[in-house]
Amino acid sequence: MFIQPWDAALDEAEWATWIADGHDFGLLSVNGLPGQAPVAVPTHFTRDVGHLLVHLARPNPVWRAIENDPDVLFTVFGDYAFVPGPWRATAGTPSADGVPTNYYSAVQFTCRAHIVDDPEANAELPRRQLAHFQPDGDHAPVDVDQPPYGRMLPGIRGLRLEVTDVRAKFKYDDHKSVEHRTAVADQLTERRQGLDVPTARQQRCRLDRIGSWKP
Repeated sequence: MFIQPWDAALDEAEWATWIADGHDFGLLSVNGLPGQAPVAVPTHFTRDVGHLLVHLARPNPVWRAIENDPDVLFTVFGDYAFVPGPWRATAGTPSADGVPTNYYSAVQFTCRAHIVDDPEANAELPRRQLAHFQPDGDHAPVDVDQPPYGRMLPGIRGLRLEVTDVRAKFKYDDHKSVEHRTAVADQLTERRQGLDVPTARQQRCRLDRIGSWKP
């Protein structure tokens, strides 16, 4: 992922807060087997100290790929929108001369994958996920010896992804003026297509913390 200096996370808290704010679905990418394409698996995840926690079905082709190469990449992205050229035209120039771009947030975790096969440890991963996604506890206990999960757990394997590096990108025209970015955020809010509103919100979060980028 190419990151311009003005698109980099301002600090670790910025990307960690963004992840914690409901960005809990990503793409697990594994190098794969020799002569084969990489394996990419979209999945929910939860965070533990220094780890991402995932569980996947046993028939998933990702397992052979991980056994071959446990160094993986997990990518989370969101708050994205297409920004048309006229919105970015320089003042005093024809609007058609504006060059379009896209805005987005992305966090990439470089990880070392550890497969979890112990039955009780394997059950702990969906417990963690249920605690995150169903915090009201409106679900049966995840018990290796009790239905409904007891009969299902043998069909999954767990992954603890040990995070070795994090790269974060917040691409919201931070090298342009405050006035320009404010105007684009207003236009996104007015357009209200797809993820326009959360994209504008994220742009304003950056706007509050950084004026025009300076080297």
